[in-house]
Amino acid sequence: MSTATEERTPGTRTGGLLIESANLALGDGDSTVQALANVSLTVRPGEMVAVVGPSGAGKSSLLAVAGALTTPDSGSVRVNGVDLDTLGKAARARFRLQEIGFVFQSGNLIPALNSAEQLRLMQKLAGARDILDPLELLAAVGMDHKARSRPDQLSGGERQRVGIARSLVNRPSLLLVDEPTAALDRARSQDVVALLARETHERGVATVMVTHDHDVLHHCDRVVEMVDGRLSS
Repeated sequence: MSTATEERTPGTRTGGLLIESANLALGDGDSTVQALANVSLTVRPGEMVAVVGPSGAGKSSLLAVAGALTTPDSGSVRVNGVDLDTLGKAARARFRLQEIGFVFQSGNLIPALNSAEQLRLMQKLAGARDILDPLELLAAVGMDHKARSRPDQLSGGERQRVGIARSLVNRPSLLLVDEPTAALDRARSQDVVALLARETHERGVATVMVTHDHDVLHHCDRVVEMVDGRLSS
């Protein structure tokens, strides 16, 4: 079993994401909704999987369970070979920082920090040492020229690119992406998802992307659909 402190080489990882028979109910009493119904999903290292489906289908719940933010009522979730159910609260938080990257719709950047500082903070929180140079990673996403710019000095697409760089700075095993093109025009949407696909393949990350944008699905290795808490290929 690999650990977060072991040396990892992009493209040679084992593990990825394995969800088996996950069930999750939300709400209480008559308002209970079956957010996940016997969901199973495998995403290999270096594979980018898109999850599509109508609003309320359970896509956000899938990301929450995969990202160790929510524990399913039954079933199991393994990331990079680690059974998340075996981790205590503190260990789970540390695991998220070291092994799971999140990309949010708006970039979700901290207003007071410039682009390089956004990445350095993630490394500091995770206790990361000798992982990736923030400036090199910003260069990889075409944002090295904005390393000293704060979020309010960036366009929507630029904030999204910094968010992607930040999600990759600790070399996560799993990348979870929530509607990355929601606030972008068509051209920028293509650029952002193409960048995600490239980083997924080159760095050997298992990536799950929730999206309503069918125009970007050709960048993905596989597409699955979620309806009423159930997943189908």
